[in-house]
Amino acid sequence: MQYRTSFLLLSFGQFFVPFTVFAGLYMLFDRFGELKGWSFYEVALCFGVIHMAFSISECFARGFDSFSSLVSAGEFDRLLVRPRSTVVQVLGSKFEFTRAGRLAQSAAVLIWALIALPVDWTIAKAVTLALMIISGIFIFAGIYILAATMCFWTIQTMELANIFTDGGREMSQYPLDIYKKAVTRFFTFIIPFGCVNYLPLQYITGRADGSALGYMLLPAAGALFIVPCLFIWHFGVRHYRSTGS
Repeated sequence: MQYRTSFLLLSFGQFFVPFTVFAGLYMLFDRFGELKGWSFYEVALCFGVIHMAFSISECFARGFDSFSSLVSAGEFDRLLVRPRSTVVQVLGSKFEFTRAGRLAQSAAVLIWALIALPVDWTIAKAVTLALMIISGIFIFAGIYILAATMCFWTIQTMELANIFTDGGREMSQYPLDIYKKAVTRFFTFIIPFGCVNYLPLQYITGRADGSALGYMLLPAAGALFIVPCLFIWHFGVRHYRSTGS
């Protein structure tokens, strides 16, 4: 908050970045009414969950997204001699609080969808919704960690990672069953965005029957994606060679 005007302007700008995307989504449904059986408010719920998870992960996991600067400048060597986990140190190296603007817009869309949808809310469904957001945070953070790990061998983060961060966000803001089966399977079993939006969303909206506990555990399964990401990170740390900067 040292530069408050800058902070407010950046936050304001971040508010309108997803707003333009949501405006396009609104016009799409205004023209066609539904998308493969999904109503506007059902997709808006999906949109709100994914963008909330993305904005929170961007805010608190930004250190991994900008990790290449630590490696190229030789600053990561300093982290290695400190008596704390490198994950914790990189995580705390940079916070992007201007993402509060994006978070506010996503929260507004989510609340609007929750009010408009005729959902018979139960404790199980409320917990499932909360876990969907938490799981999404873990998945995006895991992708950031994987992208940062590439820097141990390439120095710079490869743009390929944006396919799974920005691309994953754009794809998973819609229910995954609107895509080809190969895409749906990839984003369910490899990068488990399906555990964040598509599968639990069916339960919340009453499209699927089954054990409430099972649907509550689906987002938790998605959050486990971060575990192999951390293993790969530690593998990269063990094979790190200083840049000599």
